[in-house]
This record gives sequence, C-alpha cells and structure tokens, in this order.
Amino acid sequence: MPEDDRPRERLLRLGAGALSDAELLAIFINTGTKGENALQVAQRILREQGSLRNLSRIEAGELAHMRALGPAKAAHLAAAFELGRRAEQAALKDIPLNSPELIYRYIGAEMQSLSYESVRVLLLNQRLCLMRHEELFRGTVNESSAHPRDIVTKALVHRAPGFVLIHNHPSGDPSPSDADRRLTRRVKEAADILGITFADHVIIGCPSESRPHPYFSFRECGLL
Repeated sequence: MPEDDRPRERLLRLGAGALSDAELLAIFINTGTKGENALQVAQRILREQGSLRNLSRIEAGELAHMRALGPAKAAHLAAAFELGRRAEQAALKDIPLNSPELIYRYIGAEMQSLSYESVRVLLLNQRLCLMRHEELFRGTVNESSAHPRDIVTKALVHRAPGFVLIHNHPSGDPSPSDADRRLTRRVKEAADILGITFADHVIIGCPSESRPHPYFSFRECGLL
C-alpha cells in the first residue's frame, strides 16, 4: 500500500475523524497476513460482523480466534473499545445525570456491548451526580431475580440519596416488558417508603430507524 494511503499516516496527516471504521481498526490490527494487509483484514472482519457495534460486543477470547487476529491483536481491539467507553463515562463524571440522554451517554455503549442481560444501579448524590456504579446481577429481569429490596439496599448501604436503575435488552428493542413495568412499580414503592429518590429506570437497546431513541425511560414516558 502506498505510504500516504496507509491508515496510520492518514491519521497523522488528516486526524482520526477523517478515517473510516476499517482504517481505524487497521491501526490496532497493525499487520496483515499472507494475502491480506491490515486494512483488508479490518474490512473483512467488519463485513463478517455486520457493524463496528457488533464487533465491540465480542469478548477478547472470541476475538482471538478470528482469522488473522490472535491473542495480541484481540487484546488491542478489546482495550480500544473499553478505552472509548471509559472516556465517555469520565467526561460525565461530575455532570448531573438528570435526563435519559445523559444516562444513555454515560452507560449506553457499555450496555450495548453486552451479549447478555445485565441489571445495573447508578447511585447518585444530592446533585444527581454519580457516586457509584454497580452491576446487581445478570439474567432476565423479573421480580424473583431483581427484588426491590436488593436494589434499594444498595442506596442505603452507600448512603446514596438517589439512584437510577438500568438494564439492557440484547435483542436491541428497549420496549419494556410487563415484568419491567411491575418491577419499576415495586421499586418505586420501596424507594418512596425509605425516602430515596428513584430518578429513573432506563432500558438500553440499540439504534434503529423505527424508533427515535435507542433507550426507553420510564420517567420520560410518565411511568415513574
């Protein structure tokens, strides 16, 4: 490949924003294999996975088994995806999480990268800024696994005035199920009794042309 067309040289000359997804991936892949340079490897992997978002959801161990990657390159890619997620979270650390848009910005990419359902709680201070972020459990959300007592206890233990409940739908559709609605009502009742602010319950999905947002906010929809 001519030197001026190589992704690394183009990034230094034009800036990272001028590069395609495949070119950015190629920089982390660094070297190709017989018959494929690094850019061609990146283009093939994106075609196979369908999108950069899908690729970011793959665990490092699975990436390592992809043709032309291996453990070292897989580790580079997994680290790059995680750094991007952490950089976005750090930018919102001291900003009040008082809207579903900001909550989505904080944790949306991380939740979308998961292939399983995860339930998280964001513990908030009086200004609704983040105090602590914890995963409560993994698995389908229902009243037996996501008991309201366990959720509000996190806020009590850490002396948090408020919290946001979050879980993801790996299918991509953030529409709430009947179990999601029942759980939200029960958590709200428990939080009200204890005088803790239940700021929102946000379900994270994936972007789609058929819906305006890749998330569902119970508060925004008047259900909390």
